[in-house]
Amino acid sequence: GQYILQAFSGYIDSCLELVTTLGETMARESRRTGRRRTSGNPSTPAPAIQQLPRRQLRSPFPALQPLSEDQLEHIHHASLRILEELGIEVMGQQAIELFRQAGADITPADKDGSMVKLDRNLVMELVAKAPGPFDLKPRNTDNTIHLGGNAINFGMVSGTPNVHDCINGRRLGNMADYEKLVKFGQYFNVISFFGNQATPPTDLPVNSRHMDTAMANLVLSDKPFYAQGIGAGRVRDAINLTAIAMGKSVEELSTGVSAITNINVNSPRKLDDSMAYGAMQMAMAGQATTVTPFTLMGAMTPATMAGALSQQNAEALLGVCLIQLTKPGAPVVYGGFTSNVDMKTGSPAFGTPENSLANIAGGQLARRYNLPYRTSACNAANTVDAQATYETQMALWGATMGHGNAIYHAAGWLEGGLVASFEKIIVDCEMLQHMSQMLQPISFTDADIGIDAMDEVGAGGHFFGCEHTMQRYQTAFYAPFLSDWQNHENWVQNGSVDTTQRATKVWQKVLADFQAPALDASIKEEMAAYVAKRKEQLGKEEPELEPELMF
Repeated sequence: GQYILQAFSGYIDSCLELVTTLGETMARESRRTGRRRTSGNPSTPAPAIQQLPRRQLRSPFPALQPLSEDQLEHIHHASLRILEELGIEVMGQQAIELFRQAGADITPADKDGSMVKLDRNLVMELVAKAPGPFDLKPRNTDNTIHLGGNAINFGMVSGTPNVHDCINGRRLGNMADYEKLVKFGQYFNVISFFGNQATPPTDLPVNSRHMDTAMANLVLSDKPFYAQGIGAGRVRDAINLTAIAMGKSVEELSTGVSAITNINVNSPRKLDDSMAYGAMQMAMAGQATTVTPFTLMGAMTPATMAGALSQQNAEALLGVCLIQLTKPGAPVVYGGFTSNVDMKTGSPAFGTPENSLANIAGGQLARRYNLPYRTSACNAANTVDAQATYETQMALWGATMGHGNAIYHAAGWLEGGLVASFEKIIVDCEMLQHMSQMLQPISFTDADIGIDAMDEVGAGGHFFGCEHTMQRYQTAFYAPFLSDWQNHENWVQNGSVDTTQRATKVWQKVLADFQAPALDASIKEEMAAYVAKRKEQLGKEEPELEPELMF
């Protein structure tokens, strides 16, 4: 015991020596960088938090493959059997007519829809026309993201009807909150894209607010965003506004991919006309669509992984076929959103082992058809607590290890998708930075190994103050912006502030420091004029679904 105490005392002395040395070095560095900042631009504020640089993440690890080759082919053939024998109900006469002309078996299902059955050879012929991986280029091409291969992109929460923060409480989404959510997504480098409407601005008219949110996406951010895909009209507005923001015509926009939308299949086995027309309109403009079945095991699919993945695959392939019938070669993303329900209540569950496994397997299926892959990182917690964190982390691991090219809802999702939480955005961005840093390549030079440093320290010494450490201590390890590494006594003395409370302070700082990216005033005016004209056309009443496909 006496020997241990003596050794520990020596270790403490070494730590104190390191703290003194590092403190002096950091003070010198602070004075040096402080002088540099003052001489450069005195009005430039220090960053609110320590961020990793903006970069296109690529996983250095091979994607996990939970399905054997036999299992993968079994699901593939089961999916084709679903499409051939059971079919999928499709609404929208123009969509149905495309399938009819291609030789599909069409059987009227009700006054608005028909059951569409596709021969497996036709399915594979159409899926093969999809171009595979592609780049999605926003108005700032430095923020271009790659969809496909081992590229990993994290997206903001989307589609939540409510918003919550610890200062203002829970409330219906509104335009002011929508703009704040866009600012968060723009501010954090680790966020690569925005999903469909982070929250609907319920204080604005339903028939035109998609233009207000598109304007916010384009003015307050210069990152890619998913347009509202509910009907052809909303998609056209997003495409037109994107073209204006990029200083292009719609025709010029079609030479690349700068607009994208997400459509959901109404599982089980039904594609609504609004979704069909949104996808068709996007394809006609040469832009991208993500086809995502909404498959919850035990509710929207059989209560088995095999059944859920087979149905998910059939529904996704049906959407891919429709897009390729509309315009062969139109870019398309394979979407997966398979989780399970709580069989006691029927409520959706996320971040479960089944959800994480489905996230990985979905990537395997997407690669089977050479398609980019969209998945999600969700949770079912009611507050920003341990449950919210471990469920999100479980889903995130599955999404990342499955090579999710577009990981939806990676920041801010709460209450199973009913709430966009400000504090959860901050916690999630910390987790995403952790994941981002883990995916970086590791350097293994002789200098990194540090044989000379080992010789310098000798047996039984410590590396705190050696030259090798002093050259690297500022950048050797990831430095979190949200974690608190004080000892317990200091933590209590400083107010016992927990993670959620710290997150509240961070999001306030982010909003206070936010600066919108530059955008020419004439472009803003042209966008505003377009929106004003379209709102006048739409009038005050909600129009019927616009079946006219243009471009």
